[in-house]
Amino acid sequence: MAEAPLSSPTSPPQRPRWHRHAHRRFRHSLKARLVAVFLLLAFATTAIFIAGTQRALSVGWRDAAKPLLADYVDRLAQEIGSPPSQERARRLAERLPLRIRITGPELNWQSSADDDEESKYWSHRDDFHLAESGLLTRTTADGHRIEFGLDTRAWRNRPRVVGLFTLAGLLAITALAFAYVRRLLRPLDDIRAGAQRFGQGAFGEAIPIRHRDELGDLASDVNSMAASIHGMLEAKRALLLAISHELRSPITRARLNTELLHDEGETGPRRRALLRDLQEMADLVTDLLESERLGQGHAALHRESVVPRALVEETVAALRQQRDDAAGIRLDLADVPPVRLDPVRVRMLLRNLLDNALRHTPPNAPPPVVTLRSTDLGIDLRVRDSGPGVDEATLPHLGEAFWRPDASRERATGGVGLGLFLCKLVAQAHGGRLTLRNTSPGFEAIVFLPNGL
Repeated sequence: MAEAPLSSPTSPPQRPRWHRHAHRRFRHSLKARLVAVFLLLAFATTAIFIAGTQRALSVGWRDAAKPLLADYVDRLAQEIGSPPSQERARRLAERLPLRIRITGPELNWQSSADDDEESKYWSHRDDFHLAESGLLTRTTADGHRIEFGLDTRAWRNRPRVVGLFTLAGLLAITALAFAYVRRLLRPLDDIRAGAQRFGQGAFGEAIPIRHRDELGDLASDVNSMAASIHGMLEAKRALLLAISHELRSPITRARLNTELLHDEGETGPRRRALLRDLQEMADLVTDLLESERLGQGHAALHRESVVPRALVEETVAALRQQRDDAAGIRLDLADVPPVRLDPVRVRMLLRNLLDNALRHTPPNAPPPVVTLRSTDLGIDLRVRDSGPGVDEATLPHLGEAFWRPDASRERATGGVGLGLFLCKLVAQAHGGRLTLRNTSPGFEAIVFLPNGL
């Protein structure tokens, strides 16, 4: 069976990879495009100026210079004489920067001793189309043809030198223009870096104001906006912390009072349901406080040297003692060198991931699997279940605070939406990341934690 051709003969050729990369960088770089516009403008201005000057000179040549040149050529031809005198032609060529060529029945002579160079010159002489018009050519009465031309040997290399200096000047102007444009647009780099810092929650360093122009005003406006956002976030955090702290006390008192009730008769089920609801409220308040602490990033961590394999085994053993459905959790743990991390927060992360995996694993499906591996930069921790997974459209929203796939928000089907959010915060506070994906079948959470700071 013949193999299909790699490409159709009529398909357009693929551009090289470096060409596509350079094209993308050019389209993305405002500085490069401004310099390109400057160069195009310079070349266009030069071309228009040269074309206009040549047009003006050609009009002046036709109206004034051509009659003067024709009269001068007539005088030169008369001085050579008829029949032409080789001696007078030679003295004329030595006295003036002229090339003279005489052809006829009695005399064939040219002023240059280099026949090859002279022949090449006369075969390509077409300045202002004078040769074709007969302006530099005269015919004597005895049938000799006299052709005149400028002898450019004295200044033949001068245009080349002028061209090199012109090119060097153009390159120097281009380099100066690029340096000026780069300096002019440097505030854009500062604004981009500042926006990235503000997006990561680092509001301590403002964008520097380098110039008092439109870009300086833009940087100042972005700083003002960042300060307003920072103030609103701090106010929200303070309010949430205050409410959470205030809720802890009445919830604790209500739980103590409920514990004192006798578990008899009809009050037994109500007492247990009330205790369960109070515990969920206490857990919610704890999660809210923890999320606000982790919002401070590295400052909230208490790092110490931990053996990751022992930490995972201890967390899974504690969960097996508390939950019957956790007995079947399988472990695939490699021997990983000690890592500096916050053991309390990592235990919470792993427990939340396992709670989520156990909750969505069907009764007769294989149990969740915990995998631990070492990488060049840190550790790779994975929790995979055998559940139905989630809709691909909901994957980008997993890990958002108070977001759940189902709108009922029943506690039995997924809590209030803070578990994965806390896991993401723990990973980010360690400088790592949390990745969630479907594995067909099942769902997998991948946590990368670096070696430590």
